[in-house]
Order: sequence, then structure tokens, then C-alpha cells
Amino acid sequence: MRTIYITGVPERVHPSLRRIADLFFETTDIVTTKEEADLHLDVVEDDRLTVCVATSDNRWERWIHLENSDDPQEWKRKVNDVFLQILEEMTGMKQPWGILTGIRPTKLFHTGLRQGQSPDEIETNLQKQYRIHSEKTALMNQITERQLAALPDLYELRKEVSIYIGIPYCPTKCAYCTFPAYAIRRKSGQVNGFLLALEEEMETIGAWLVQNNIKVTTIYFGGGTPTSITAEEMDRLYAHMYKTIPGVSSVRELTVEAGRPDTITPEKIDVLKKWNIDRISINPQSYTQETLKAIGRHHTVEETIEKYWLAKSMGLDNINMDLILGLPGETTKELKHSLDETEKLMPASLTVHTLSFKRASKMTKQRDKYQVATRDEIGRMMQMAQEWMAERSYLPYYVYRQKNILGNLENTGYSKKGAESLYNIMIMEERQTIIGIGCGAASKFVHPQTGKIERFANPKDPASYLMTHKEAIAKKIHLLNQTFSIDPHTNEQHEMGEQNESHSSRKVAGVSAKE
Repeated sequence: MRTIYITGVPERVHPSLRRIADLFFETTDIVTTKEEADLHLDVVEDDRLTVCVATSDNRWERWIHLENSDDPQEWKRKVNDVFLQILEEMTGMKQPWGILTGIRPTKLFHTGLRQGQSPDEIETNLQKQYRIHSEKTALMNQITERQLAALPDLYELRKEVSIYIGIPYCPTKCAYCTFPAYAIRRKSGQVNGFLLALEEEMETIGAWLVQNNIKVTTIYFGGGTPTSITAEEMDRLYAHMYKTIPGVSSVRELTVEAGRPDTITPEKIDVLKKWNIDRISINPQSYTQETLKAIGRHHTVEETIEKYWLAKSMGLDNINMDLILGLPGETTKELKHSLDETEKLMPASLTVHTLSFKRASKMTKQRDKYQVATRDEIGRMMQMAQEWMAERSYLPYYVYRQKNILGNLENTGYSKKGAESLYNIMIMEERQTIIGIGCGAASKFVHPQTGKIERFANPKDPASYLMTHKEAIAKKIHLLNQTFSIDPHTNEQHEMGEQNESHSSRKVAGVSAKE
């Protein structure tokens, strides 16, 4: 960890400077005295801005001319820009995403399109304003084009919603994971209790949707691993969904994650087929058995391949598979093996994740135990994956980034043409309200006119969910009424005048998703 002492900078800018430093030093801390600091960042403002970074044995200095010294956003962006330049010179590292630390970079591209800019103009502006490298702006350009081809009415879907349903159970919890992933305890009756509470939440939300004539665009079962429950429980849950959620038979996409191949059986595939689930995920993460053991996945490589072909043979053709770059002990050699095995399957879509050290994961807490790829190695692995995808007509259609991601890279979803996950586009671009139901399910309430986003999350663990689900339901109904301007007493929708949403979208997408 590195420590930074900052002078001459308003405290509101400190978080963005720390995030930029984290790109180079993994973790940094802002300290209150110069004596305890590894770096001293000082900004002096007179007729120009002078930015200086000093260590115990060296000093770097840059001067900035501000076009509008009264604009706090320009001031902040310029200081971030110069701080990044100095750290690149100091460390020899290059940051392909520049000063952009937000997790949804393509939102900036969509904002530019909505404002009438051409794609080339947007790329130029992003390179200038955020120091994003040209290969990343080209990726953003390609992705937004694919998204609008898959969802031509993407910008008109704010009066609809999508639904995420969280099933918190998993055979084991992977070392890198922070999602809800609890062992099934049959004797305690917890699973049945959870499903009853989930059905209650589904029923109340469904009644609100019916009452207010709100359409559902997509439905996504995640977790955990939704196929961890029995075939009979899956059948009961999907039947309840069709009964309570309006228009399930006509939603544009219905996805169930079956990520752990050790949860897939012919009986469960029959249930998925019975209820017209049209997209599933079966996630190898790696095709090296030693890696699976190291990260806590208790299935074999052969089982992944067998379950993929089983699902295909039973009529499930739209299958996504995930690979993770940089898993412990892996280099380009292991990635090449995984890509060679993937070529034998050629699923409809592939998601390439870069390993991220999530704060609450086992891998982060015991980081010294896990030897992961170096920055240079992870860059080569990303390049290999990108070239492999392009050569086989897998095209990128969504991208997102995470804190503490190896190499300051990204996670990218690829698919064959027409096999894009519509839910993934919706959740990443935040163009409509996502209602989260079940354990760990995060709701995002997107105002149809302003684009303002309010978030609410259910508890991750089943016991807390069971105790608080009624309160969570009431809170979500309140937020839905507020978002869609529904009078809860009359159930009438108030007229909402058209407003310019670009400022709100820009505020959410900006340098950081939290700003």
C-alpha cells in the first residue's frame, strides 16, 4: 500500500485522485501529515495550475492552463489528467482507460449519441477529456453499435422494467466470488422458507406491474446458482412466475444461470424447456483442472463439456460460457488451452472476465496464497482473447470494469450475431428500471424522464432475507411509485413533462460511477 499527502486540492476531489493512484499501486491511503506519506501531491493555483508530485528522492511537476477556471468539473478533470501523466512517467505503466474509473464506460458513448454527436466525434472527445486510448474508444464504439442493433428501441424502454431474481445457493463458494452463494441445508427447511418468501415478493411486484400496466422487457435468474435447487423446486418457482408476473410468455429474453455444471441434470433441463427458458449460462471459468481446484470449484473440466453437450442435445441452443483471465497459476499457456477447448464447443456467447480482487472474497483476504498473472502477462492474455474472438466472429456487445481488476482492464461480453444478452445490455447501460427480487438482488430505479437512479438491495443471506423481505417489498413498491409518478392512493400516474436527461446520465457515468 502507498500513502499520499494532498495539499491545494478540495476534499471533494480526493476520492478520484485516490482511485487513480490505486490503478498504479493497487491500494492507497490518503494521510493527514507529510511525514507519513510516500507521495506528496501539491496543487498551486495562480494564473495557471501547477501540479507537483514528490517522493523522498524525486519530484515531478506539470503546468496546466484552464479554459474556464470557474468550472469545478474542468478543474477536477485537469488535475486528475496531470496526476495520471505523472504516475505513468513515475512507474512506466500506461493506463488504457485513462482517468476513467467508472464501471460503465459505454454510458458516456450513449450520452454522446443522444446529444447528436457522431461516433468519431465521441471517440475524439473521450480521448481528449479522459485520456482513454484509441483501442478502448474503438471498443466502446463497436459495442454501442452492437447494442443499438440488438435493441433498436434501447432509448425508449424506460417505461418498461426488467426483473432480476436472485437464488442464493451454490454447491461451493469460489475463492474470487462475493455474490450470495450459500450451501443448501435441507434439514433446516431454509430453502422452502426462502422460496415461499420469494414467491410472496414475486406476487406483490407482479400485482403492482399489472395494476400500473408496466411491461417487462427481460427476466434474469442469477445467484448463486439458480439450478442448485431441485427440478421440482424450479418447476414450482417458474410456474409461480408465469402466474404472477405479467406477460412472461412475451418477454424478449428469459435467462437462467446454470453456471455450475455440477448442478445440471436432464430433469432440470426438462423444466427449463417446459417453461421456455431461452438462454442459460454454463461457466467453465478455466479448462485447467488444477485451477478449478485452487479456486474452489468442485467439478471437473469433463463435466463442463458433458453438461454443455447435454443441454445442446436437449434443445437449449443459446448458451453462454464464462472464462476468467488471470486466475491463480494461469498464464497465456493455460488460456490457450481454454480457448482450444472452447473452440470445440463454440457456444452462442462468451464472457471474458479479468480477475478482480473483490474486497470480501476469500482470494482477497488470503491474497498471499494466490499467485496471479503479472500486469504484462494479463495484458498478453487479454490480447490473445480479443484476437481469438475476432477471428471466430464473436463480437463485443457489452463491457464493464471493476475495482482492483488486474491490469486495469475490463470484462467483455462477446456473442455471435443475434445472440446478445438483452438483460446484460439493460443492466450495464442503465436505460430502465431493474427490479431485484430474492437474496442479494439489487434494484435500480431509473426515472423515465430525468434518468436519475436510486438503488435498493435485498440482504444477501437467506436468514436475513426471510426476516426482512416484507419490509423490502414495501420499500420497493414505494420506490416504484416514486419512479413512475404513481399516486399510491389512486394508482393514477401523474403526467411528467419531458426533461433533458443528458446531465443526469453524465453525472452517473462520469469519472466514477459513484460521483
